[in-house]
Amino acid sequence: MAEGGEVRNKQVLLKDYISGFPKESDLYISTDKAICLKVPEGSNGVLVKNLYLSCDPYMRLLMRKIEGPSVFTSFSPGSVITGYGVAKVLDSGHPNFKKGDLVWGTTGWEEYSLITAPNSLFKIEHTDVPLSYYTGILGMPGMTAYGFYEICNPKKGEYVFVSAASGAVGQLVGQFAKLMGCYVVGSAGSKEKVDLLKNKFRFDEAFNYKEEHDLDAALKRYCPEGIDIYFENVGGKMLDAVLLNMRNLGRIAVCGQISQYNLDEPEGVKNLMCLVYKRVRMEGLRVFDYFPEYSKFLDIVLPSIREGKITYVEDIAEGLESGPAALIGLFSGRNVGKQLVVVARE
Repeated sequence: MAEGGEVRNKQVLLKDYISGFPKESDLYISTDKAICLKVPEGSNGVLVKNLYLSCDPYMRLLMRKIEGPSVFTSFSPGSVITGYGVAKVLDSGHPNFKKGDLVWGTTGWEEYSLITAPNSLFKIEHTDVPLSYYTGILGMPGMTAYGFYEICNPKKGEYVFVSAASGAVGQLVGQFAKLMGCYVVGSAGSKEKVDLLKNKFRFDEAFNYKEEHDLDAALKRYCPEGIDIYFENVGGKMLDAVLLNMRNLGRIAVCGQISQYNLDEPEGVKNLMCLVYKRVRMEGLRVFDYFPEYSKFLDIVLPSIREGKITYVEDIAEGLESGPAALIGLFSGRNVGKQLVVVARE
């Protein structure tokens, strides 16, 4: 294909707005649309070839019609879905990017994307680590985990509990807490994931929440001293049980609530008065707030990766065709570690 010519662009599209638990058939692959491999004259857009796509739980929220105030906008039925990814610049009308640059940021779930708002892209300067890491530990999930420092203000000797701890964000929060000298407990949904937390990520304790009929009792067993810091990824019954086990002046960072995303009516939380009795601070975490600190984040994390102080586990699906199954699999716990999709390798 000559430079600037048109190609058929394989894409993942949303069939219609989703209610309840998503299915693979709610997404479909299309090659109907062509894309010109050249940025339109006068545009400051960036044309990229997508290499790796990140599967993230928040994407489920965009598959339903969003009404009222929201940080996000719904995916449109019949249109390509979007998310974070790693890509190579093929053509650029923007002064900050040139052909051949590697970037990460928001892109389409497709082979090629014309990004019309490239200010959301980060140029990849460090390639001595796997490029796929920029969908995870060095990308949006890593920056999300960085919020643990900002919101929770961890101190040596404190007791930290992380739910969904083997996922893209949780595995990092636990390791950050260990580096701070905290006692760390995590929950996950299988024996394999529990073993991963204890043996690879060096959590002090971990348990399979699916085997616990009483989460309050489980937390009292694994966190007998109580919890100073809770990094919240699950919501619902887990959050209710954690509230009963928080220590005075504890901190809760609310990153996500994956147990609620497929419910038409979210579950209520009964134990919020614990925030009052124990003077616990509970704060929402928005990753966008930390993007301006990305270079500072890299200064902290890159040396830890290179020195082997932090490890990262990925669950890699090959080919854009595998994207729908990989994304939907997040909600049944099919993945082990950070789920991503390889579109092309460079």
